[in-house]
Amino acid sequence: MQFASRLDNVETSAIRELFKLLGKPGIISFAGGFPDSAMFDVEGLKEASQKALTEEPGGALQYGATEGYEPLRTQLGAFMKTKGVDVDPSGLIVTTGSQQALDLLGKTMISPGDKVIVEGPTFLATIQCFRLYGAQLISAPIDANGVKTDELEKLIAEHKPKFVYLIPTFGNPSGAMLSLERRKKVLELAVKYQTLIVEDDPYGDLYFGEAPPPSILALSKDVPGSRELLAHCGSLSKVLSPGLRIGWMIAPAELLAKATMCKQFSDAHTSTFSQATAAQYLKSGRMPATLAHVREVYGQRAQAMGAALKRELGDAVSFTQPQGGLFFWARLTGANGKLADANELAKRAIEKLVAFVPGAPFFAEKPDVATLRLSFATADVAKIEEGVKRLGQAL
Repeated sequence: MQFASRLDNVETSAIRELFKLLGKPGIISFAGGFPDSAMFDVEGLKEASQKALTEEPGGALQYGATEGYEPLRTQLGAFMKTKGVDVDPSGLIVTTGSQQALDLLGKTMISPGDKVIVEGPTFLATIQCFRLYGAQLISAPIDANGVKTDELEKLIAEHKPKFVYLIPTFGNPSGAMLSLERRKKVLELAVKYQTLIVEDDPYGDLYFGEAPPPSILALSKDVPGSRELLAHCGSLSKVLSPGLRIGWMIAPAELLAKATMCKQFSDAHTSTFSQATAAQYLKSGRMPATLAHVREVYGQRAQAMGAALKRELGDAVSFTQPQGGLFFWARLTGANGKLADANELAKRAIEKLVAFVPGAPFFAEKPDVATLRLSFATADVAKIEEGVKRLGQAL
């Protein structure tokens, strides 16, 4: 068969391929980016789904508007208001997970050869998605405080990208949190260069201790002209349930209209039953308690992983302790002659029955083979300590 040439630009996800190796008995996995299913509020979701079927069965089970189920759009507007964002329900569309929002951005914004700036490293599926539509990806360097805005400005000025894609709050895979000062600078750059900024925010509610700075979208009210240069992608996957496949996109009206048209072609609308369930859940007022619980559990696991890495790997690895999210981003230093190739370490680690994801695939340019991503989300403290111990033995 002769497949579309656009498929020449993408490869199978390295993470999906790795999962094929995870069937060994006794393996401890830090590889996935999943939330812990034990954190799901099953009772709350059960009540929400029953209410959806009882109170408006026609709306929950029938075809719906491509833009989204109106009661959910209203609840999402209220949810965003708690995070400092004023958005009318008509100013957002519901997507099938935030992943679909990224795909819709690719469909509506990217022509073959267009330049798009992403962080280095960034979400692997974003790299694949944008390349599928023919984008030339340019990496902007990051540190523990997120994208380096001085470098970002140079890249915007040089390449005049179609848009800039950022995960400013507890990024996947970096775990980095963009500082308040840099968030404001990003908005200033958007206005100065009239460049669209895409803010992907699936992890912003998963903070440990002090809350992160307001989202770039929330801060846009302080920078005249910036709101019309922002697209914001949100998700309930990491905080409520990935299986619901509920995400949303807030964007300028013209972009939302084009994205809605493209969504009509792909799935007509996100599952109305999932949307009705999510709407009832948000309406129930259970979300704050759910968020408090997952923050506490993930915070404990993150602390345990940081302590174990220092204890078991010492100066052979460097990392910044994450303040939220699901991931550690680490780099092998090669200290004392130890291994500095994460791909090789991954093979040795599997033999020791522990798994992680090498960092190289998360780079659109100039991959750093010494980097690795570790997720603490699905392992309890005892498994984290044992898994990191095995990782130290593999190293």
